Amino acid sequence: MSIRLEGRVALVTGASSGIGEATALALADAGAKVAIAARRRDRLDALAARLVQAGAEPLVLEADLLDERQAQRIVADTEAHYGRLDILVNNAGVMYLEPVAEADLGRWRRMLELNVLSLIASTQAALAGMRARRDGHIVNIASTAGRIANPMAAAYSATKFGVVAFSEALRREVYRDNIRVSVIEPGLVATELREHIGHAETKDTINAWADGLRQLQPGDIADTIVFCVSRPAHVNVNEVLIRPTDQER
Repeated sequence: MSIRLEGRVALVTGASSGIGEATALALADAGAKVAIAARRRDRLDALAARLVQAGAEPLVLEADLLDERQAQRIVADTEAHYGRLDILVNNAGVMYLEPVAEADLGRWRRMLELNVLSLIASTQAALAGMRARRDGHIVNIASTAGRIANPMAAAYSATKFGVVAFSEALRREVYRDNIRVSVIEPGLVATELREHIGHAETKDTINAWADGLRQLQPGDIADTIVFCVSRPAHVNVNEVLIRPTDQER
């Protein structure tokens, strides 16, 4: 049984493209009020226009989530605007792939801060309100790279293993407060994420591999997220691993 999301308020990070954009549209279609956060204001405004056209009243939050204060601020702004926050979708992230021996540690540090620490900061900011209402759902986007560590993806996998571990530890801390936690682990999805790779040889290899597969689409992940957050209150879908049919690992 699915539950419609009318009256629920959702905040989606990384909403300017890909999974975040599709998730904002899907949550609004299911009846939720949606706040959308990302760096690219022009892309957010374009998404907001689509949401308005569909009958929604989105809140646009331009933010650089590398700054933990901004990661916390978007939660406060959502609560101030709508009066509550029920669903937090921590989707913002980057993927830098390169050999360990050639790693740009500054780039890896930014990836760690965005993929893990900003996710923790926004989650931390959301907990007080959710605990006070004894209601809430936190959805964290990880990856199959959080299950299987491959060459050239050492740091990226470290961040996604971290998201999976954080999500389970968090679930065990907050379940008595009636707060649910779901971690979604997609395989290959057709998004802009591979544009971040950086290392030319690795990028070429990944793109050649990806071009041979029927890739997941952002809407596939958005549908999965809506499934998780629309379960009855006694059901917590803890973890979803979702790959293209054609993907082996």
